[in-house]
Amino acid sequence: MMWLRTLLLLGLVGRLLDECSGHSSEDEDYYMQELLSREHYQQVLEDRAVGKETKPRPAGGSDSASAKSGSKKSEKNKKAAKGLSAMDGVLPERDDCPPLGLETLKIDDFQLHASSMRHYGLGPHRGRLNIQVRSALLLQRASVDARRLTKFTGVVTQGRSSLWSSDWVSSYKVLLSNDSHSWVTLKNGSRDLIFSANREKEIPVLNLFPKPVVARYIRINPRSWYASGGICMRVEIMGCPMPDPNNYYRRRNEVTTTDNLDFRHHSYKEMRQLMKVVNEMCPNITRIYNIGKSYNGQKLYAIEISDNPGEHELGEPEFRYTAGSHGNEVLGRELLLLLMQFMCQEYLSRNTRIRRLVDETRIHLLPSVNPDGYEKACEAGSELSGWSLGRWSQDGLDIHHNFPDLNSVLWEAEARKWVPRKFHNHHVPIPDWYRSTNATVAVETRALVSWMEKIPFVLGGNLQGGELVVTFPFDRTRSVTALREATPTADDHVFRWLAFSYASTHRLMTHASRRVCHTDDFAKEDGTINGASWHTAAGSMNDFSYLHTNCFELSMFVGCDKFPHETELPEEWENNRESLLVFMEQVHRGIKGVVRDVQGKGLANAIIAVDGINHDIRTASDGDYWRLLNPGEYRVTVRAEGFSVSSKVCSVGYDIGASRCDFVLGRSNLSRIKEIMQKFNKQPISMRQRLRQRHLLDT
Repeated sequence: MMWLRTLLLLGLVGRLLDECSGHSSEDEDYYMQELLSREHYQQVLEDRAVGKETKPRPAGGSDSASAKSGSKKSEKNKKAAKGLSAMDGVLPERDDCPPLGLETLKIDDFQLHASSMRHYGLGPHRGRLNIQVRSALLLQRASVDARRLTKFTGVVTQGRSSLWSSDWVSSYKVLLSNDSHSWVTLKNGSRDLIFSANREKEIPVLNLFPKPVVARYIRINPRSWYASGGICMRVEIMGCPMPDPNNYYRRRNEVTTTDNLDFRHHSYKEMRQLMKVVNEMCPNITRIYNIGKSYNGQKLYAIEISDNPGEHELGEPEFRYTAGSHGNEVLGRELLLLLMQFMCQEYLSRNTRIRRLVDETRIHLLPSVNPDGYEKACEAGSELSGWSLGRWSQDGLDIHHNFPDLNSVLWEAEARKWVPRKFHNHHVPIPDWYRSTNATVAVETRALVSWMEKIPFVLGGNLQGGELVVTFPFDRTRSVTALREATPTADDHVFRWLAFSYASTHRLMTHASRRVCHTDDFAKEDGTINGASWHTAAGSMNDFSYLHTNCFELSMFVGCDKFPHETELPEEWENNRESLLVFMEQVHRGIKGVVRDVQGKGLANAIIAVDGINHDIRTASDGDYWRLLNPGEYRVTVRAEGFSVSSKVCSVGYDIGASRCDFVLGRSNLSRIKEIMQKFNKQPISMRQRLRQRHLLDT
């Protein structure tokens, strides 16, 4: 009787919900029930397009055109319906609900349950979509407690994340409950509804329910699995929490924002249009330009935010944020689009902090380094793109790790004791083979290298996804055989401060009680880590930037979910907004100045050396420089070809604002002798010529 009451209750609530929301046949959407391989993503997109085309047409337009489009839609609908044999002819009712948050960790570990498991390491807490732990949920039944009445609409499943074994569930049932004791199975008529699940372990598979069902608990009951494996799966649940202002758990986890920004995912065209809107709103402080093109010919657009856009101002540092080098790590892309909107709005609102930042800094935002990869991930969608689809460039290269390996070049020179007499400890030259047309280098990487060489960046951050941590150079271990080994730079103390400035102001990175994204607990390291201590990688953007230019570059992994649902963007913005601003402000920490000759002309490429730090920088074309340093006193030495050496002690305070430390260099005696000899064709000057010169000077 209890089972019957629960069934009637669920049916009644579902019917009332349908009547309130006004579902119609025009809102139906059709999804494939399984993905056999990555090539099938295109077919999924075609099926999804059917649902989009069946939305009501706006009033007006040609009746004949309407009739033609209507007939085409009906034919497509019929074809799509044939592909739903796994549902036995039951068409799912269109109802867009976001993920509950297994992947984004909104669902806590104690909300996940399993009827059995081999050991804790394979427990339900490992059953989150896209979790990378070399294991996954091992169970007979998996349950999720939404902690409130929820309108459940679908389930996304994957197999086990493992390099050594293959485990996935190929079919399952779905059961629901309001009390966790009495369960009702989703049915197709009088029969239990069997959902087709995975055919391999990585590609996510979405199953939408024929109708949304309201309950508090949802259970997945595997019915079949890979014959040579076990019952393992990673899951995400799609559902809309029902309104309940008295629910404490929901209110505790809610994060709202007061910023009036465009919180949605943007296609390439929409991204370009949004940048144009920002430029039109703030024409006096913004400029749009591109640094090159992608493999497919899409321009790599950047926006500059400065009080004098388009020009490098003497003494004003250059800062950059980049995102989307891995095309499926979408959160960073959207954060930069939100950041440019926010800075424009706040500047117009006369926000003192933003105005100071814009007036004293030349800021460059490049939101999509790999637009080709983004399109692949976007076509599959937020929940179905998986862990790697769209990560690489169109020609299959990891852009972030496609830079020349200058670490080996420098370390070999150090081993030969060439540094500093024969080989500089900075501005390490790019090998000739890397610049050749036959080199395996992505066109996007070449564009980045050219951009980095053209503009004298001081500080940069590249936004990535899939974790919550800030990494800093070096990203490659000195030992060739070591997979993880702390490999600090000469500026390790500065990098650690820069990383901490972002992580400590992030809402979650340093939170002691937060759940780790996968297996590594970075919170105990203050949310930061040396890149090589995490995993070694040659040719990273961070190492290249530090060794080839003056720019200190770090990687910000801004969220566990690489491609969060649109509904998560406001919260992610709140998580990262203060960090994005604080990190930009760090470009004004250390010393700055101008190196000139006695006539007042700025000297380019003068070497700035700080005692005790085996890494120098160079002045820009106008002779200005910026040297990031922590608070303290430093002896700074400046050298320039043809000029005498100059040294002085420069102090760095604790307040934001670089200390001014200018230098004036006189010509060296050797350079003057060389100049005179060159004037007289390298011939000795006779006594008569000297007397004649002296006579001319006297007169």
